Amino acid sequence: MSGLRIAFSGSAGTGKTTLAKAVAEHLGLPYIEEGFRKRVDQGLILYKMNDAQRRDLMRDLWREQLEQELAAAEGFVSDRSSVDFAAFWLHYALTDAESETAEFMAEMERETERTDRIVLCPWGVLPLVADGVRSTNPWLQLRYHALLAGMHQRLSPPEKLLRLPESTTEFDERLKFVLAALS
Repeated sequence: MSGLRIAFSGSAGTGKTTLAKAVAEHLGLPYIEEGFRKRVDQGLILYKMNDAQRRDLMRDLWREQLEQELAAAEGFVSDRSSVDFAAFWLHYALTDAESETAEFMAEMERETERTDRIVLCPWGVLPLVADGVRSTNPWLQLRYHALLAGMHQRLSPPEKLLRLPESTTEFDERLKFVLAALS
């Protein structure tokens, strides 16, 4: 299974990180962690930034992930897809700069072509855990996730998008489903 390029997608609390790490380990592929969380852990406060700073942050986070993906010639499993970045751009209302937004959205759509599969984890089937980083407000997470699902509908090639069923709530069941879909 080497050479597979897999991206996990979903709002906070959907289990994507845990599942992505397990899939990477099972397939012997490098795992690319989400860069935003590391920055928050280092003290980044998103809401203290202005829109231009947030746009720069989104582009920087994407470039960092892209560099890691391109360096992983044998394949990878990433904790975010390019569509997640497009959804973040809209979620954080960074759209006042219309030409920048159009360019960013076009790039994020093009980048879906480099990914073999995008695994979309469903919202609301796992309990949100207070970890001091993510919001445990389920409605905030639903808002982002609904936006993300709509962005996948618009930007992701349907044959690449793997929607994890809401009925799969047990970890082993989720892992088995994803691995079977990838084989």
